[in-house]
Amino acid sequence: MSKIIEDLRYAESHEWVSVDDNGVATVGISDHAQEALGDIVFVELPELGATVNAKEEVAVVESVKAASDVYSPLSGEVTEINEALLDAPETVNASPYDNGWFFKIAISDEAELDELMDADAYADHCDDD
Repeated sequence: MSKIIEDLRYAESHEWVSVDDNGVATVGISDHAQEALGDIVFVELPELGATVNAKEEVAVVESVKAASDVYSPLSGEVTEINEALLDAPETVNASPYDNGWFFKIAISDEAELDELMDADAYADHCDDD
C-alpha cells in the first residue's frame, strides 16, 4: 500500500502539492507513482523562472522500466528546482514527499487548488488504477 499524506493535494497524473503560507506550491510525484516507476535513474527538471500552466508537462522522470512526464498541477512561475535530484535521482524513490520534491511554483490561480484531490479521493483514484 502506497503512503498517502493527509494534508497534501493530488493530481490525477500522480503529482502531489503542498502550499505554504506565501502561496508557493511544492510539487513532487506520489509514493504510488514512484513505486509504479521502479528505480528512478534520471530526472529532468523545469527551467527556473519558467511560466507553467496547470496540466502541462514540465519535467521528466526516467526509471529502469520507463520514462514518464511530470505535469504541473497548478499554473504559475517556477521559483525553485530541486537540483539535488540531478545528481541523486534515486532520492525520489527513497523520499518522495520530503527530499524528493521536483520544483516549487508561485501560484497564479489559487482556484486551481480546488480541482486537485484530497488524500481520500486520491487513495480511491489509486485503487482504480
